[in-house]
Amino acid sequence: MPRFSANLSLLYADLPFLERFRAAKADGFQAVECQFPYESLSGAKLHQIKAVMDELNLAMDLHNLPAGDWASGDRGIACDPARGEEFKIGLLDAIQYAKTLGVPHLNCLSGKLPKGVSFEQAQSAFVSNLTFAAEALKKENIKLLIEPINTFDIPDFFLSSSQHAVDTIMAVKSSNLYLQYDAYHMHRMGENILEIEDLMPFIDHIQVADHPGRHEPGTGEMPYGDFFMMLDDQAYEGWVGCEYHTLHQANFFQAE
Repeated sequence: MPRFSANLSLLYADLPFLERFRAAKADGFQAVECQFPYESLSGAKLHQIKAVMDELNLAMDLHNLPAGDWASGDRGIACDPARGEEFKIGLLDAIQYAKTLGVPHLNCLSGKLPKGVSFEQAQSAFVSNLTFAAEALKKENIKLLIEPINTFDIPDFFLSSSQHAVDTIMAVKSSNLYLQYDAYHMHRMGENILEIEDLMPFIDHIQVADHPGRHEPGTGEMPYGDFFMMLDDQAYEGWVGCEYHTLHQANFFQAE
């Protein structure tokens, strides 16, 4: 069975951010991840997060790069040709958080295709920003990820298929850019989550949730029993992030 980490942006959502670390530890998780640990969104200062992680002996495996103005509808800015400098400034902030918290992966959300921007223009900006970020993070020993997201949950999201992600990784030509494979998102886009053997060389982080409802595995239609066995067969050694809204009060994964 793979190793599971608790995504603190969706799990324990009724608790203040710092208390979610304690809830994850109480449920047996040894690692966590989150979408945005930044004070403006989490309400927690960097030193407070570091202190509670140290106290609980919890590792954080992943968080996202700053994604623009989330409250105003931004879902990433990396594909926007007009926001390259903002992307670079956000990268510096992300590096500070990742280094302080010991986070080995940073995920870059492409964002939505900007109005008036062609696919080719957006792809050129995306590749340029990723090339810069991958090399900057390589110097810090931090891996850069990109994550395809379904266009039902986020209409117009630019990166929405595994193939587009692989094509982008190949275009960037960096040894420090990988795929974050979110099984929920790719299932929603019609991909078969049991047929990802060709993607495994690119994957360095996985996330799960079931469909419909984006709840824990076993609550919907997705074949997670077979999926987890396939990951074992593929000798996947990374964390699997539990990024879902809990349907039942007891957590699906009570990990030892």
